Amino acid sequence: MKQMTGQFLESCRLTTGQMASSREYGFNGLFLIPAHAGSNVVFKVICSDGGGWEHVSVSLKDRCPTWDEMCFIKSLFWEPYEAVMQLHPPESEYVNNVGACLHLWKPVAALIPLPPKWMVGVKDLGVLQS
Repeated sequence: MKQMTGQFLESCRLTTGQMASSREYGFNGLFLIPAHAGSNVVFKVICSDGGGWEHVSVSLKDRCPTWDEMCFIKSLFWEPYEAVMQLHPPESEYVNNVGACLHLWKPVAALIPLPPKWMVGVKDLGVLQS
């Protein structure tokens, strides 16, 4: 995770109520993050960094976050060079406390293995169009 939360994230932190936290908690806490200035889309983001994992849950009131929205949240909490993941555990391990919620995970003591780029897709779309 990033070294510091920064002014923007601190302005989004819930500092009163059941999930209240302060800057001293680092990335642990509840953040209500607007999608962009003037937007009525607000992400409910719960963060933790204990137990050997960095974790961010992202939910919206009436739908799941999109890929671009998850990329935005990832950019707030992790550096561009850091890989994080969404997991699909075995069905026997499913836990669903909040609908329309996605999670980002990063193990603290291990690097996440990544597949070769060629297995994911073509980076230069011009190659496909010629």
